[in-house]
Amino acid sequence: MAAIIGKFIAGYEYINENLADPRTKNYFMISTPWPCIALLGFYVYFIYDLGPRFMARRQPFQLNRILQIYDFSQIVLNAYLFYKALTLGWLREYSFFCEPIDFSYSPKAIEITKTIWMYFMIKILDLLETIFFVLRKKQNQITFLHIYHHMGMVFGAWSATKYLPGGHVTFLGLLNTFVHSIMYTHYLLSTMNINTNSWKKYITQLQMIQFFLIILHYAQLAWVEDCGFPLWTAYVMIPQNLFMITLFGDFYYKTYIKKRPAILRKMETNGVSAEISKENSKQQ
Repeated sequence: MAAIIGKFIAGYEYINENLADPRTKNYFMISTPWPCIALLGFYVYFIYDLGPRFMARRQPFQLNRILQIYDFSQIVLNAYLFYKALTLGWLREYSFFCEPIDFSYSPKAIEITKTIWMYFMIKILDLLETIFFVLRKKQNQITFLHIYHHMGMVFGAWSATKYLPGGHVTFLGLLNTFVHSIMYTHYLLSTMNINTNSWKKYITQLQMIQFFLIILHYAQLAWVEDCGFPLWTAYVMIPQNLFMITLFGDFYYKTYIKKRPAILRKMETNGVSAEISKENSKQQ
């Protein structure tokens, strides 16, 4: 038994220490996975148990001003990181076919690691969106897709910061911060009673395009020789993003395609009723 425990501890130390990038080990919440795991555990506990029990005998909170501040902050932070991703690599120096990680301690390489850590912090901030759903008693919006996506992004961003802070993997952040800048602009305008319902369909399309581009981006690692970026990431990211396309595609179909005929029938019925009323008025 002691030998098994010893191997387990040695394996944990190897993964947590030997494989990790030493440059990011002192960043907040990065030295070990336990703070991140604890946070995600509390997140699930709150949205499925603690939060609903807390709200059971309370009226939904009116969080309009808080939501506006939150959405505006998300727009600014995501736009800033999108700008950083462009200027630090993807606009000029980075190759879209294959980009190894610069593991040096140069000022630029360190700035990239800090930018990726900031992206991880924003993914934690994203979790507040679900908390707001609970406090506003919108439990119906807390779907498997919503929870899986948020938790996956948090743990994925933590893993990138700890093990792969730079290079090929940052293309995902480039796309994601761009999409989120648009998405939170839609949310902000909605809280200001500006009708942006027509945006919803296109934002979902943009998210699915994002996942497709990420698949293509990682698939390139399979045929680029001597890339310098680990090939195993493609075996993780390609199935993951195929799954996300499936989930978002199912949501898109149920929301914008399957429901459309019923909506059209309702519109047509209302139109017929209006025409009948007009004819009756003329006859009278």
